[in-house]
Amino acid sequence: MGCGKTAVAAVAAYVTILNHWQVAIMVPTQILARQHHSYFSSLSRWMGFRPVLLTGAMKKSERLKVYERIRRGEYNLIIGTQALIQEGLSFARLGLVIIDEQHRFGVRQRALLDKKGANPHLLVMSATPIPRTLAMTVYADLDISLIKEYPQGHQAVVTQLVNGKEKRRVLTELNQRMAGGQQAIVICPVIEGSEDADLKNALEMHAKLKEIFSPRFRIGLIHGRLASEEKDRVMERFREGLLDLIVATTVIEVGVHAPGATVMVVEHPERFGLAQLHQLRGRVGRGDERGLCLLMLSEALSEKALARLKVLEETSDGFEIAEKDLEMRGHGELTGLRQAGAGELDFREMIREPELLMAAKREAGRLTAR
Repeated sequence: MGCGKTAVAAVAAYVTILNHWQVAIMVPTQILARQHHSYFSSLSRWMGFRPVLLTGAMKKSERLKVYERIRRGEYNLIIGTQALIQEGLSFARLGLVIIDEQHRFGVRQRALLDKKGANPHLLVMSATPIPRTLAMTVYADLDISLIKEYPQGHQAVVTQLVNGKEKRRVLTELNQRMAGGQQAIVICPVIEGSEDADLKNALEMHAKLKEIFSPRFRIGLIHGRLASEEKDRVMERFREGLLDLIVATTVIEVGVHAPGATVMVVEHPERFGLAQLHQLRGRVGRGDERGLCLLMLSEALSEKALARLKVLEETSDGFEIAEKDLEMRGHGELTGLRQAGAGELDFREMIREPELLMAAKREAGRLTAR
């Protein structure tokens, strides 16, 4: 996160459009779609981008007008959510498909977008490649590029495991950060208590933190049951610094760029996947200050669950996290739709021999090139 994937997408899209083809960018949420649309709209006009935003929230009459303009080629950069794979949408000359946060899409969804053009080029981007994608890379079905450096001044988020006895320290940390003009995010696994009585929920957490920190600090709430307009309003206020802390569910996993946010607290982290936690902690530390992510450990956590969470404490490398995820839950089917569990081969041994894998890939390429 924060290493420049969007800039890579912009360069790829520019080259495609320069050659008179269209580009489709599919993202998992409306918040992220709007963020990308804003970014591409802000680029210099000489780059030739004619972007349009396409989401499920559009009115039917408006959507049909956009469909027609895309079909005629009037828009050359189409940014949207799963609305891009609807049957009624066709492209004039689709040359490049870009899928951002690809771990949030299923195999079938990605294939449907690919079929919108005559064998378009495909660029998938993620800070945490799913095990299936990692396995496909091993099979050489995908070429891979790694961004191993952050922009100057950017630092990886520090992640710490925190037990229940240290809640006072966490509250002190939040207070000090907000008092210094920084912002905070608290993540809960569920929206309300009725979903699971044993889990911290967003509604009660929001009420509790308001009681502790208001009126000195401004506390917001965002979750999946809010209307799209309300979610956008809350996130926009947070981005503009009009909220000091937001309590959220995983609705903010992708698409949140708030440079003022420096600390995140995650309740019941064992309920989330490694990739999900890595994405979540990437929402903080996107400005000049180094980010801090505190994973609040539940009581009686198993050794296996604890060892899994320690992976995040020890590394910020998305590929290393994906490899650990691969070892723990499997890569799924390479020729099917299942994205977890045992597959055709056991990749755990193969991943431990990267030099041998690369040598085999090179040899396979040499043989097929004859």
